[in-house]
Amino acid sequence: MSAGTEVLLVLTNLPDAASADRVTKVVLESRAAACVNRLPACASAYWWNGAIEQAVEIPLLIKTTRTAYPALETALREVHPYEVPEIIAVPLAAGLPAYLGWVANETRQHPD
Repeated sequence: MSAGTEVLLVLTNLPDAASADRVTKVVLESRAAACVNRLPACASAYWWNGAIEQAVEIPLLIKTTRTAYPALETALREVHPYEVPEIIAVPLAAGLPAYLGWVANETRQHPD
């Protein structure tokens, strides 16, 4: 697999189901992601503006490629409701070749 088709796992958290649905739809319809897994709500604690905050958030696990990542980050920044959204990309060390190929294929721009 070439460097551009290296598969990344991107993590982000959303404040509610409606936001998670909106983000999922945008990144899939734009082909910036091949797959999005929405996990159950979780408790988050973090520093924000000098104080420790607590919130219930919905994690998303997004599969994309290094080539598609810039479009994914742009889409997330445009639709994410947070001022500074968590957007973390982790390269995959290994994976089923057929699955990794599927992610690469689905994040290419396809004609409508």
